[in-house]
Amino acid sequence: MSDSAQISIPGTERKEHRAADDRLRLLIERVERLEDEKKGISDDIRDVYNEGKAVGYCPKTMRKVVAIRKLKPDDRREADMMLDTYKNALGID
Repeated sequence: MSDSAQISIPGTERKEHRAADDRLRLLIERVERLEDEKKGISDDIRDVYNEGKAVGYCPKTMRKVVAIRKLKPDDRREADMMLDTYKNALGID
């Protein structure tokens, strides 16, 4: 008998296979639930931007402000300096 030969106990392969199938099914179902939640949250965010638009705010600018607020202060300063540099190079101001 070689080192790579394995002894299998009858019936255990199916049990292990079923356990793997169950694990995969649970993972897939979890992803599906999270995808549903993500869609719900995306819909809620869209509704908030629409609410802002309804009262006179610009959703595009609101999105930019949200993106800016996510940045660390140093990253925000760097982005502002880069934008200013590009605007100056193009004569925009």
